[in-house]
Amino acid sequence: MTDVQADPRDDLVNHLGALRAFAVSLTRNSATADDLVQDTLVKAWTNIDKFEPGSNMRAWLFTILRNTFYSLRRKRKREVEDADGVLSEKLAQKPEHDGRLHMRDFGSAFAQLNDEQREALVLVGAGGFSYEEAAEMCGVKTGTIKSRVNRARARLTELMDLDEQSQMELTDSVTAGIVAQQGAA
Repeated sequence: MTDVQADPRDDLVNHLGALRAFAVSLTRNSATADDLVQDTLVKAWTNIDKFEPGSNMRAWLFTILRNTFYSLRRKRKREVEDADGVLSEKLAQKPEHDGRLHMRDFGSAFAQLNDEQREALVLVGAGGFSYEEAAEMCGVKTGTIKSRVNRARARLTELMDLDEQSQMELTDSVTAGIVAQQGAA
């Protein structure tokens, strides 16, 4: 029997959903997020020889996406963008459901967080990464990520006027993961 290792390129497609969700959380614009994911996949494909087999493919891709986002942000600093989402709100129709108002409130509050807090919440809350993995991807200490997550959750609670008895009807598992309190703070 021969020991044939699978091509890591075959695993890229398994991470598209998570990459897109992370990109949307960073860019707050679905079209820009799609472009960011595409750029990430092109970079990953062309640099696949730098991927260490046996390591965490998702973490590697998230790191590429994050670095690409911040590089593009620095380049576009002087460009006019739809930062407040007014144009995209006119182009997209949100689905009708009971949690729509809560989702709108959450989106508005989430947009008010700074980039580092949003990023930490998405990685730990929605992405399922441990604090240690998120810290490594962001190039900071684990305590820094824990602090960002806790401050972001506290700020969301404040912005949304929530208390311990408040319940939000969340139909989106990513949002529920971001809002959820984790015991390891």
